[in-house]
Amino acid sequence: MGEFQKLIHCTLDEGRPEPVAKHHARGYRSARENLADLCDPDSFLEYGQLAVAAQRRRRDFDDLKINTAADGILTGQATINANLFGPDASRAMVIINDYTVLAGTQGVFHHKKLDRAIELAEKLHLPVVMYTEGGGGRPGDTDYELSLNLNSFAAWAGLVGRVPTIAVNNGYCFAGNAALFGCADVAIATKSSWIGMAGPAMIEGGGMGVVKPTDIGPIEVQTKNGVVDIIAEDEAEATRLARQVLSYFQGDLEHWSCTDQSKLWELMPADRRYTYKVRRIIETLADTDSFVEIRPDYGKGIITGFLRIEGKAFGLVCNDCLHLGGAIDAEASVSAARFLDLCNNFSLPVLCLVDTPGYMVGPDSETEGAVRKMSDLMVAGARLTSPMVAIFLRKGYGLGAIAMTGGSFSRPVYSAAWPSGEFGAMGLEGAVHLGFKKELEAAETPEEKDRLFNTLLQAMYERGKATSAASYLEFDAVISPSDTRKVIIQALGTHQN
Repeated sequence: MGEFQKLIHCTLDEGRPEPVAKHHARGYRSARENLADLCDPDSFLEYGQLAVAAQRRRRDFDDLKINTAADGILTGQATINANLFGPDASRAMVIINDYTVLAGTQGVFHHKKLDRAIELAEKLHLPVVMYTEGGGGRPGDTDYELSLNLNSFAAWAGLVGRVPTIAVNNGYCFAGNAALFGCADVAIATKSSWIGMAGPAMIEGGGMGVVKPTDIGPIEVQTKNGVVDIIAEDEAEATRLARQVLSYFQGDLEHWSCTDQSKLWELMPADRRYTYKVRRIIETLADTDSFVEIRPDYGKGIITGFLRIEGKAFGLVCNDCLHLGGAIDAEASVSAARFLDLCNNFSLPVLCLVDTPGYMVGPDSETEGAVRKMSDLMVAGARLTSPMVAIFLRKGYGLGAIAMTGGSFSRPVYSAAWPSGEFGAMGLEGAVHLGFKKELEAAETPEEKDRLFNTLLQAMYERGKATSAASYLEFDAVISPSDTRKVIIQALGTHQN
């Protein structure tokens, strides 16, 4: 084997059997195994493959070739999903931090490779998928003085809104690696992830005590606080999800299927007081297996995610009546506003499924910064330039319903209600209690008070039910649930033409 072949061999898994075997023993895949699974076969064009750590003053080059291969980061161009969108539309930049090299830490040439990949992604307008496992900055490089005057973080953060960025993590992700993870448009992490802005060494060095790495940012914490967007079982599922999420930004699909749409109406309870599982409606409405939820454990009052209808990619915002009766709290507002900004950045049309009694109110809500955070949802909706289609499944009350439709019922390119829709300035029960307080208090018996309340409630419902509200042009139409997909696509086509 010639010198060139030996150098190349040392960068591959078969040339580094011991560190790869150690990583496998933890139940993890190597960087090149993730690379092969993510990219289309034979499509990866690598940059900087022969780099080694900047430690030639302290280590033998033969040692560096094997133990610091590629300086701990694989970078290059590839196609992803070319079988669906063709080679041109599927080009992407791929960046994979390699934990088998110095715990995935970031050294001199590591940063140079990272910077070049990001620069090319911006110049060529390529989406980026980055695997972020690693321990942050590396103190052991001796060939150069590595300062804080780095371009990597500003360049990576600067891609936001310019090209789609997807981060994937498994294992430990600390300090600089965590900063990269947190800047991505969509952040995917496995259940075996620990993500934090400092690792154990930095925490101990800061005088904050000794902690285990598994005590720092475990997945159950990082999903509840909104750091992680999508949780995956393992690296294989995380990679599959990365390919799927990327596909929503790559284009439309020619081939699709869906469930029998006549089943939609069966999913809505006949009694307006009953809750229901709106995710069943989403999955029935969407193309088969096309729905991917974002942040399911954070901001639970508004479900966000991606789906397809007739092959067309949409961003979804949808109220969940199983959480606070569908009321929108501060946390849900933050999550939805961030998601609307993402859709707006890449002109992804938005589908709003509305069923809310309004914003969550009360003293406890105000301690969460409700005024600012709920208003931010209005701001995100107002600056949305990608088309929005709104479907009122049931309740459309107050400021919360207005916020769900971009700040006004007239903001969507089309807004329609199912026959179950009901509308008003606030929830009907509360409106009766407030608006007819004197009349209710004047009732002589509890039975008389209940009869009066129910009579007033029914009258309000009749005035605010979908067919009545539509006659006053509150929205565009009342539709059969089974026609929802057709209406969405027609509305989108009208806007685009």
